[in-house]
Amino acid sequence: MYIFTNTTHPQLLTMEQRLGGRETRGLCPMADVFVYGTLKRGQPNHKVLLDGTNGCATFQGRGHTVEPYPLVIAGEHNIPRLLNLPGRGHRVVGEIYTVDERMLRFLDEFEGCPDMYQRMRVRVAVLEREGAPQEPPAAERSLQCFVYSTATYPPEWAQLPYLDSYDSQGAHGLRYNPRENR
Repeated sequence: MYIFTNTTHPQLLTMEQRLGGRETRGLCPMADVFVYGTLKRGQPNHKVLLDGTNGCATFQGRGHTVEPYPLVIAGEHNIPRLLNLPGRGHRVVGEIYTVDERMLRFLDEFEGCPDMYQRMRVRVAVLEREGAPQEPPAAERSLQCFVYSTATYPPEWAQLPYLDSYDSQGAHGLRYNPRENR
């Protein structure tokens, strides 16, 4: 049995409770991850979340950071970066995934953690849950999620325009340069 702490409610949840009673035999511990950039659906790197050889990632819904953060597009490849400056910027909109340990390790490597990005926990307000026709119960309206942020960056990045949502084809005109083209 795997036990998770629901940070909104201090009770302990078993994996079976967390997955709504679905079969849990053989599953690894799971973690919630909030993605805000190229890993979102419809974005250039989303395919890595769909590739089962990287592990398991299940879309849970959409949300936004409870606390504002600066989301900027920076660097020579126009990469979206969430700067670790809580309280500045906007509540950043993104997607929530539940991932297994294998996918979390893959994402650490994919995101260049801890050199390029650092994995940290943030509180995310749930805007909509996958398959839920109504608003989630109060206890499920926010989650602690892992997010990949940037703590070390050139000072001028903090002066770039702050976004509340990222789209690689957005009106910002800064086209993301995919890894395979670098």
